Amino acid sequence: MDEELRYIRQILAGDKRAYIHIINQYKNPLYATILRMTKNPQTAEDMLQEVFIKVYERLPKYDQKGPFKSWLYRIAVNHCIDELRKKRIQTEQMEEAIIQSNETPEVVLLQNEKSRELEKMLSTLPEEERIILLLRYTNDLSYAEISDALGISIMDVRNKLYRAKKKLRKNVQEGGVLYGVSERG
Repeated sequence: MDEELRYIRQILAGDKRAYIHIINQYKNPLYATILRMTKNPQTAEDMLQEVFIKVYERLPKYDQKGPFKSWLYRIAVNHCIDELRKKRIQTEQMEEAIIQSNETPEVVLLQNEKSRELEKMLSTLPEEERIILLLRYTNDLSYAEISDALGISIMDVRNKLYRAKKKLRKNVQEGGVLYGVSERG
């Protein structure tokens, strides 16, 4: 955190090279979050660049009171939501996993089906619940960090996460397809 603040102060003082450290620290987890939201590697890369540009432009507005990570994720999530609404991006099919995998075609096909089922179930959730799930389980953000990133209370994060997991669990139990779950659960 102290090192992060040092880089931020250097950037604000005019050292543009210090921004490379911020990019290197956050590019992979941000890319993973954006990719899960867009379901398109090229779109995720483009949005990641746009997010880093926005963060750089807005860095003077960062008040350094809350965690930088939360502030950064808030910008990234809001940018993605805005862009997804504008473009109405549709979910793309899984890329040629059989070619890239050492697994048998049957195993890869089953894994792809499970991934599609999970993505389908996630897409049925309200947008905010889906984002909270992604931030919590894909990026391992704490409730407080999610609260800061989305501008909602920690209690709202807990409640929405609980409801989202409950809905997913119900879908899995009713469908019985995902990961071999039967009607009995």
